[in-house]
Amino acid sequence: MALPPTSPQIPLARREAEALLREAVDTGRMDRGPAERLGNQLLRDRALLECTAEAAQEGKRLAFGDLVTVSPNVFIPLTNLCRNRCTYCTFVKHPNDPAAKTFGLDEVGATCAAARRAGCIEALFCLGDKPELSFRDYRAWLESQGYTTTADYLVEACRVAVEQGMLPHSNAGLLTQPQMEALRPWNASMGLMLETTSERLHQKGEAHFWAPDKKPELRLRMHREAGELKIPFTTGMLLGIGENIEERVDTLIAIRELADHYGHIQEAIIQPFHPKSDTKMRGAPSPEDDDVVAWVAMARLILGREIHVQAPPNLVEGSNPDRVSLLDRLLGAGVDDWGGVSPVTVDYINPEAPWPKLEVLRDRTEASGQELRQRLPLYPRHFAQPEFVDPTMRRAIAHIADEGGYVRARAGNRAEEAA
Repeated sequence: MALPPTSPQIPLARREAEALLREAVDTGRMDRGPAERLGNQLLRDRALLECTAEAAQEGKRLAFGDLVTVSPNVFIPLTNLCRNRCTYCTFVKHPNDPAAKTFGLDEVGATCAAARRAGCIEALFCLGDKPELSFRDYRAWLESQGYTTTADYLVEACRVAVEQGMLPHSNAGLLTQPQMEALRPWNASMGLMLETTSERLHQKGEAHFWAPDKKPELRLRMHREAGELKIPFTTGMLLGIGENIEERVDTLIAIRELADHYGHIQEAIIQPFHPKSDTKMRGAPSPEDDDVVAWVAMARLILGREIHVQAPPNLVEGSNPDRVSLLDRLLGAGVDDWGGVSPVTVDYINPEAPWPKLEVLRDRTEASGQELRQRLPLYPRHFAQPEFVDPTMRRAIAHIADEGGYVRARAGNRAEEAA
């Protein structure tokens, strides 16, 4: 896939590239200039791509050993109403659409109870961004239930999930600091995809022109405010929506700087774009396999040794129908987490991309010489730091986590057996 032009870069000689990769492995990070030069060559030089993947995997082993994690979860799309109109999204529905849906609290409880019986620990709440600002009828429904905002309603939904023995992770779009503070006791972690720091993609004709809540300064502000609240946080980069190499590097550097300052970034998802047939970007190609491998590796080399790098296994097949082959390549390119994989629900954001079975992830991970282990929505590093876990949530976690901050075998039951 051709990317928008970047500033001219002096090509790296092989010896110089190898020296940059060695320095990145030794120091645990790569700076902007070298990253831009390397990134501009990876898809033109297969041997360099392979060297970069090997260096990234070495960096991963220094940071996390042979462990790769996964979180069997239940995906709860609390509401698919949203005020944004991203040109690549099919999750969002208009209130008049028969597919528009908002979960009732009793439905949240029943869904979580069934998921817990299936061995899931994480309740992933995904929902549209502030639909009450755009839809009068939805706003009236919220008020009839006793809530002013969707964020208020989400707090109660998370509390219901905790009552059913689940640990919520909320990805609710842009939230204010008081809203995150209200959610904190009922969430093991929260998240917001940074996606990109590119302002250019808000120009007319670009992916985020109709998406006011995708403005980089707004999303970066929420990341900072989550850091101030000591909320363990998931972020990431969306790969292939029109961004160029410099913008990709800038996005990863921004994530690293947030982690350096606040210490709250748990993981960065490197998520390839999937075109949807009924969107304006339906003709845009998915990133090629080499592109996905390259930027998983670049994320590992740029981000440092404390941030986990995740590749969603249902989205990383690219143009190659042989998904297992690409999983193998990613396991050799620095990925150390498969993210949330649901044995009970589809990926409502990308319903066209089914989850691989947990057994497949286990087999491919073990075939790479690594170990797959079930984690909490809260990673062990933050589990071990009391300031990152609200007392209410720590009580909820106590009977689920082992001493190392992973899921106890008996707590995961069926999902643990599969993973």
